Amino acid sequence: MKKITVKDVMVPVSEYATVSKEATLYDAVLALEKAQKEFDQTRYRHRAILIYDEKKKIVGKVSQLDILRALEPKYEQIGVSRPTAPYPFTQKFMQSLFQKFNLWDKPLDAICMKASQKRVKDFMHSPGEGECVEEETSLNEAIHQLVFGHHQSLLVMRRNDIIGILRLTDVFKEVSNTVKACEH
Repeated sequence: MKKITVKDVMVPVSEYATVSKEATLYDAVLALEKAQKEFDQTRYRHRAILIYDEKKKIVGKVSQLDILRALEPKYEQIGVSRPTAPYPFTQKFMQSLFQKFNLWDKPLDAICMKASQKRVKDFMHSPGEGECVEEETSLNEAIHQLVFGHHQSLLVMRRNDIIGILRLTDVFKEVSNTVKACEH
């Protein structure tokens, strides 16, 4: 059996939603929608936007959760950011935070008008070392990195440049196809 590498499964940057770090939240949402419409419809839709700098180099990403966090500025006040592992909070505790901080108290359209002025650079996520993987890495090793880090995706590197994204959904599909090919 052929050794499967990250580059065999990744989505290249050219097929992904991208915006400048100077773009607004509104621009990011439009770019994601456009990329979803143009992407191969036999694959899972994109759930993030890759962010580039003034040199067109990918420097981060914005997920759907990042956008939701950016729409409610009070999350920043109470310190809700990207978790490194699932939150150990009870439903009752989360409900008390929701009420205490009056989260999502304004109509969504009012929040959206205010937040559409936000620049992507203010809420984008710059990847850490554990969130990147080299293109020649085996899929087995990348699976370990996804599971161990609780990641939905990894940014794919060629030397010092981000060239694509390895999404958990694509990895799972590859694994599922392998499982289905097994004889009983």
